[in-house]
Amino acid sequence: MNIRCQCGSISFQTPTSAPISLYHCHCTECRKQSSSAFGTSAVFPAQGLFPLSEELKSKLRCWTRPAKEGRTMDCYFCKDCGVRIMHRIREADGQERDTVSIKGGVIQDLCWDGAKHIYTRSAVVEIPPDAERWETTPEIMGDRPQSRGQARD
Repeated sequence: MNIRCQCGSISFQTPTSAPISLYHCHCTECRKQSSSAFGTSAVFPAQGLFPLSEELKSKLRCWTRPAKEGRTMDCYFCKDCGVRIMHRIREADGQERDTVSIKGGVIQDLCWDGAKHIYTRSAVVEIPPDAERWETTPEIMGDRPQSRGQARD
């Protein structure tokens, strides 16, 4: 699958032919990042993309923001048009996760079926009643024990 930013300066292939998972995140950070009601992230293995090639690295800017539980998030943007391309989480000990979240809107031919909704407690739009959803973060994403598991709003 091809990744392409709005101006076309960024263009590369996803590490695999399909994402591991697809999430619509309704948290306030993703709403700000996407300038919309939610942000969409397609999770892919980082291997095959990271470490970034020198050519791709030269076209991106990285902003690192704090995340919960001592983690940080490296957020990558196109230097020319400013479109968010992807982000990767670093654990509190500095270790990078083995996955990368690529923003859904930059992936050509992405299949949007089966997207899961997370941080639904902050949702400002209706979530389809049959959608898989969590009030905060699913267990697979490594949240705190009291927030784990599927919850229905």
